[in-house]
Amino acid sequence: FLRRPGGCGASARPPPAPMDLHTPVMYLKGVGPARSAMLETKGVFTVEDLLYYVPFRYEDRANTKPISQLAPGEMATVVAEITSAHAVRFRRSAMRLFEARARDHSRGALLCKWFRSDYLEGVLKPGMRVAFYGKIEYDSYSGELSILHPEYEILSGPQDEGEAGLHTGRIVPIYEAAGRISTRQFRVLVDRALGEVRLDHDPLPETVRVRLALPPRAAAVPLAHFPAPDTDLRLLNSFRTPPQVRLIFEEFFYL
Repeated sequence: FLRRPGGCGASARPPPAPMDLHTPVMYLKGVGPARSAMLETKGVFTVEDLLYYVPFRYEDRANTKPISQLAPGEMATVVAEITSAHAVRFRRSAMRLFEARARDHSRGALLCKWFRSDYLEGVLKPGMRVAFYGKIEYDSYSGELSILHPEYEILSGPQDEGEAGLHTGRIVPIYEAAGRISTRQFRVLVDRALGEVRLDHDPLPETVRVRLALPPRAAAVPLAHFPAPDTDLRLLNSFRTPPQVRLIFEEFFYL
């Protein structure tokens, strides 16, 4: 929900100083001309447009545990280093399987499996630090803990170490990708934008906001992207939390 229209040609204007909501998004650190063009296909021209490009769903990745403490049946996030990764071919079947084994600081081992995912052969490689999320199972064939078709995010670069807290150990926002800008990259860009601009001005009249018990924009926008730890995931994914309701109401208020 909630896609604010951007102004055509916004990226052609010189950057204001300091950065504000009307700053063309290309001037946000990590964007630039190429990514700006991708964002524009989603109607994101300014920093404000980016902040109103809200997640379409959320995942609870708060249960981050060492592999050695995992138990079959639980949903968990594991941050570990890939030790081996390869495609498995079956002699009597055209089906293919991709397997990745990973270890973490607890020295525990985790086996991750994906069926019909040959493309992962060029994506997940030994030495990568990755966050895996899914249901923990016991693999009777290998005798290891495993996750079938886990969601994953690569956390390998030095810059990713400081940003890992955006992607694991919390309720994580999931965004619709824009070209080669992944949901993970959206989290980083939105977090940067929230740190750069002020949201003091509230476009909703105070009398309306108070009468309807809606939170101010300065609180609603950050929480729509990065919810508080105790937020009900069911309400989030049905867009019924107070911050989400406030932003939806704002959209209709100005139609």
